[in-house]
Amino acid sequence: MKYVIAWTVRDTGAAEPEVRRLLDVFSKWTPAGATFHQFVGRIDNNGGFAVVETDDPMNVLRDVSKFEPWLRYEVYPVVDIQDVAIANTEAVEFRAGIS
Repeated sequence: MKYVIAWTVRDTGAAEPEVRRLLDVFSKWTPAGATFHQFVGRIDNNGGFAVVETDDPMNVLRDVSKFEPWLRYEVYPVVDIQDVAIANTEAVEFRAGIS
């Protein structure tokens, strides 16, 4: 399953000592069994996004929990756009078949 993870910096995570601590923790972190396809930061330096794939959603929880004191997360399960198009086509055809 793929997930898009969005994060923003908590107010408490923006102070200089907290930024240093966050960077120190990040430098020691290794993803918990998930593949990060994309990992990008916002240019306003207030968060970022990751596209992550894993068979176990607990891996996502394990990763985001490590940074919870500094970052606020929103996690979205997603599918490839081709699959969305197929599902939408099937839905349209289903509705069209109902008189």
